[in-house]
Amino acid sequence: MFLLIGLVLVVFVPSPWNRVALLACIALFLGELAFWNRRVRGHRKQVGAETLIGQAGTVVTACQPYGQVRLGGEIWGARCEQWAEPGDEVVVRVQDGLTLIVERI
Repeated sequence: MFLLIGLVLVVFVPSPWNRVALLACIALFLGELAFWNRRVRGHRKQVGAETLIGQAGTVVTACQPYGQVRLGGEIWGARCEQWAEPGDEVVVRVQDGLTLIVERI
């Protein structure tokens, strides 16, 4: 964005100041680039079923001990050692493949 502003200023600002404005915009652009590079470096994206651990969901089909739960609009296969009926609230404790091990709240 700063580079675009600098190019516009080169056209519309009188002679000695257009170069100063362009250099200032380039400096601001490099500063912004360095800021965002430091800000996002080293942050890993959290994706997949591992992000479900600790989330609460609702039982869709009875977990006796296997059933299904709804988490964030998705239905997952689940196993519950304490049997859970449809409508019960559960929390995800562990992920085992595509099966979530849950327990009632």
